[in-house]
Amino acid sequence: MSSLILLRGLPGAGKSTLAKLLAENKWPVFSVDDYFTDKKTGTYQFNFKENHIAYKCCVDNTEAEMKKNTAKIFVDNTFTLEWEIEPYFNLAKTHSYEIHVVTVENRHGGSNIHAIDAEKLNKMAEKYKIKLL
Repeated sequence: MSSLILLRGLPGAGKSTLAKLLAENKWPVFSVDDYFTDKKTGTYQFNFKENHIAYKCCVDNTEAEMKKNTAKIFVDNTFTLEWEIEPYFNLAKTHSYEIHVVTVENRHGGSNIHAIDAEKLNKMAEKYKIKLL
């Protein structure tokens, strides 16, 4: 069975790094951040007004790979709110993908590329829900 692996956690936790490591340059890795990253220079420039477009692009890219029957697809995002992760559960069901959710913790003291301050990170952490059962 094909697998959709979702890596979630706060900014700076290492989601993107882990996704790339697990994908072994063999499987696609998608992120909302892809939309805001210049492909030529690698420069990240967030624009809140286009955030909804970035989320849709990530979902669309994931579905396109599912339609190709790609065996493993990785998506890294914060997924702190239920609405962020729900479309991927729907895609997995529609395309018969087994879904795995991996929570990445920032135990290495990583910093985030988004310049999100500690106050905002704490607010995100308060909203973060983990479903153990």
